[in-house]
Amino acid sequence: MPETAAKDPTPRASRPYAPNYGIKGPNEGSGLLPWSWAEERLQNCRNFYLTTASPNARPHIMPVWGLWLEGKFLFSSGKQSRKSKNLTANPRCAVATGNADEAVIVEGTVSLIRDRDYRKRFEKAVEAKYNFNVEPYADEPVYVLTPEKAFGLVEKDFIGGATRWIWQ
Repeated sequence: MPETAAKDPTPRASRPYAPNYGIKGPNEGSGLLPWSWAEERLQNCRNFYLTTASPNARPHIMPVWGLWLEGKFLFSSGKQSRKSKNLTANPRCAVATGNADEAVIVEGTVSLIRDRDYRKRFEKAVEAKYNFNVEPYADEPVYVLTPEKAFGLVEKDFIGGATRWIWQ
């Protein structure tokens, strides 16, 4: 997995840049959210939204199943799907948890999982989480999103808790 390793497993937290939204300073309101808060939501989320862009920059967003595993987001898709075609042309994408009340959005770059042991761990984890047999889909691509930037937003305290994480 070295080719997909994040530079630092623990990202640096700050406030997102959002002029005219009334975002409080990092020590005001409820303060910055800890990365553990985001990871908990990423690990416990069942349905995510994946956003990709076509070669002509047309956005495409679709729900996906996925796993937050060892600091990265893993998911699969049919090789003929719009998602896979988009990711082949442009590996940059974003994934968001399904709960907008306590949202986590991760931006980064995907690569294909080629390591057989890593893929087997993914398949076992998908079977356990979703009670789904992945064997009929063994020839379909599995992607790993290495995070570069993430956002955490709690609707009830947006201006006092909005957090951006950046991997250095």
